[in-house]
Amino acid sequence: MTSVPDTERVPNMVDLHVGMRIRLRRKAMGMSQDRLADALGLTFQQVQKYERGLNRVSASKLYDIARTLRASIPYFFEGLASPEAPTRPDLAEPDSAEFLYDLVMTPEGLELAALFPRIERRHRRLVLEMARVLAGESPVETNVD
Repeated sequence: MTSVPDTERVPNMVDLHVGMRIRLRRKAMGMSQDRLADALGLTFQQVQKYERGLNRVSASKLYDIARTLRASIPYFFEGLASPEAPTRPDLAEPDSAEFLYDLVMTPEGLELAALFPRIERRHRRLVLEMARVLAGESPVETNVD
């Protein structure tokens, strides 16, 4: 059996989500990948692969990560559709894991995500409109309070 290089393998959405949550928690704690890797007895490259969803996190390693990052195990699965949720596409909720992954895998996106809740509510729409214009999206007609 030939192994597929990491650059060609498409990560599983659950692995992407768990990796994203590891990254979010690590960054929220101000911890570097090197520091987390040292605490777990890994290389920083392995932590990168976990965060990118390229390598699946084993149950025992997730337990160690949760302990190191002072998070509960369920934290890493928050936001995922329930396994009991309908699997028919017309009944399932839209999966936001890929969108969130794309956002937090850039330093700017992570910083924006951290700052956005601290922006006054009346200014959030203005920030959103500016982002739409910069992204080349059509502005949405809204009343700014």
